[in-house]
Amino acid sequence: MPIDTRPPAIALMGPTASGKTALALDWAQRFGGEIVSVDSALVYRGLDIGSAKPDADERARAPHHLLDLRDPWETYSAADFARDARAALDGILARGRLPILAGGTGLYFQALLRGLSPMPEADPAMRAAIAREAAQRGWAALHGELARVDPAAAARIQPGDPQRIQRALEVFRLSGRPISAWQAAPSTDPKLPVRVLRLVIAPDDRAVLHARIARRFDAMLAAGLLDEVRGLRALPRLAAHPAPLDLPAIRAVGYRQAWEHLDGACDVAEFRERGIAATRQLAKRQLTWLRGELDALWFDPEGQGAAVDRAVTRFLGRD
Repeated sequence: MPIDTRPPAIALMGPTASGKTALALDWAQRFGGEIVSVDSALVYRGLDIGSAKPDADERARAPHHLLDLRDPWETYSAADFARDARAALDGILARGRLPILAGGTGLYFQALLRGLSPMPEADPAMRAAIAREAAQRGWAALHGELARVDPAAAARIQPGDPQRIQRALEVFRLSGRPISAWQAAPSTDPKLPVRVLRLVIAPDDRAVLHARIARRFDAMLAAGLLDEVRGLRALPRLAAHPAPLDLPAIRAVGYRQAWEHLDGACDVAEFRERGIAATRQLAKRQLTWLRGELDALWFDPEGQGAAVDRAVTRFLGRD
């Protein structure tokens, strides 16, 4: 079997609040690395506290990429991420540095590491038409339509996920072919210029992860999460938006619950409980996806710090 001579890269995956940020920063400083964010919330400007976006001190310790790429009323797709991440990888390699892909958005990792199947590009007119239908009929009705034309996609997409419902219907209406059929086709993306060590950081004890989630959410509240969301609500483009809770940025965990609280849907105590519960559900979905990464090495951050460090140094040839 021929030796893979491509330069190394690390894919640091895991559920939210598992400790990926600290590890990525440590490795970037020790091994001359640059961090590529693989997080669907960190691409949005103004989503700082609730997304646990790296602060100025963390960014000073190591270069970060794919942060603050879009305004919160805009969209950002997995295809956008794959394109931007490849460009970031090329730049990091040109500088002779180690790429560290760190985050918890499984679809982004899949788009980059495995490639995306070819399918119709986004059509603004079609998307606008679907959005108008949703305003009249509701997203649940459109999810029902999707179930009729593409049962496989409807089974994967939640009725409350407007972005993915819209995309699935858009693809079907443009091509006459279900998005699930497009997704089953092999990727045509070129091979990555790196060989990747896939690592999953996740506590073995789910209670430990739940405690981490609660502590981090309380820290976000103390840091001013609600004031951050008030600032977002004051932005003219968001204030004028007919359905802000349909936007991917505002649907991000913590932001949706804060927005609903500020709309008067619940008091502060209930908002906190909803936010923590939603974050737990996100972690559960992330873990479900990660279990499908059969070639990834799993480590418990609570007691296997030395083991994961050995795996990295061995992969980099620095043991």
